[in-house]
Amino acid sequence: MDNNRRSFLKIAGITALAGIGAPVAAHLSSSPAAASAEAHGAPQEGHEAARESGKRDGVRLGMVIDMRKFYGHPEMLDKVIAACDKAHNIPHIGNKKSEIKWIWKAPYANAFPDQSVAHSSKTIAENDFLVLCNHCDQPPCVRVCPTKATFVLEENGIVAMDYHRCIGCRFCMMACPYGARSFNWEDPRPYISEYNPDFPTRMRGVVEKCTFCEERLALGQQPACVEAVKDCGAIVFGDLNNPESQICQVLAKENTIQRSPAYGTKPSVFYIV
Repeated sequence: MDNNRRSFLKIAGITALAGIGAPVAAHLSSSPAAASAEAHGAPQEGHEAARESGKRDGVRLGMVIDMRKFYGHPEMLDKVIAACDKAHNIPHIGNKKSEIKWIWKAPYANAFPDQSVAHSSKTIAENDFLVLCNHCDQPPCVRVCPTKATFVLEENGIVAMDYHRCIGCRFCMMACPYGARSFNWEDPRPYISEYNPDFPTRMRGVVEKCTFCEERLALGQQPACVEAVKDCGAIVFGDLNNPESQICQVLAKENTIQRSPAYGTKPSVFYIV
C-alpha cells in the first residue's frame, strides 16, 4: 500500500462506502438501506435476543448448510466454491501463503475444533465441510478495525467490507477466530481465471472475505453458493428474525451446530451434520 493512500486515510478518516446503500431484495428486507450500526454507534440486538423477546427487530440474515446432502458428493462442494469464486473474482494464486478464500473446504476437526472427534463416524471422517465467514452477531473483527473498513450492515446484519478503507493492518484477521479472512499479499488480478465485470477486483495490501453476496441480494438474487445447489436445497438462506421464513422453519425442525459458539460471537451460519 502506497504512502499517499495511507496519508489520505490518516487525514480524512473514514470515507463513505460507495454503492452500499442499494436496497436489499424486498423478500429479504423491507427497511431502507443504511450505514453500518458500528460506524454510527447504533446498538445491535442479536437474532437470539430478538427471538427470545418475541419481537422482530429488523432482518437478520443467516444460513443453514445441510451437510447430509453433500456427503459422498465432493463435486457439489467444488461447485459451490467455483460459483463463489466466479461471482467475486477470487484469484487462484497457487500457493498457501497468498491463498484467497471466501468459502472453502475443511475437515470436520478443523471446522468444529470444539466438537469431539474421538469416535466420529466414518461419514464425518471421510467428508470435508464448507466453511465461510459466519457473519456473527458479535463480530470481533469489527471491534478491532481502526478504519471501519469492516462493519455491520444495520438493515440485515451482514458483516460487510469496504476495500477502500482497508489499510492492510490485518487486525481483523487476528481477531477472527474462524480464519475467514484473507490478505492480498500480491496483486490478485493476474490470477483471476474468469473475470466478472459486475464485481470489483481488489488490490494488493487489503483484506477480503465472504459478504453473503450483498451485491446479489440488492438485485433480488440469492447468494451464489445457495444458487449453485438450489436444486437440492443443500444451503438455505434467509431471515433469522422471521419465524415464517424457510430458514427458521428448518432450524425449528433440525438439530444444528455452529462453529465454536463458545467464543461468544453468535455465528449466523448453522450446520446440519
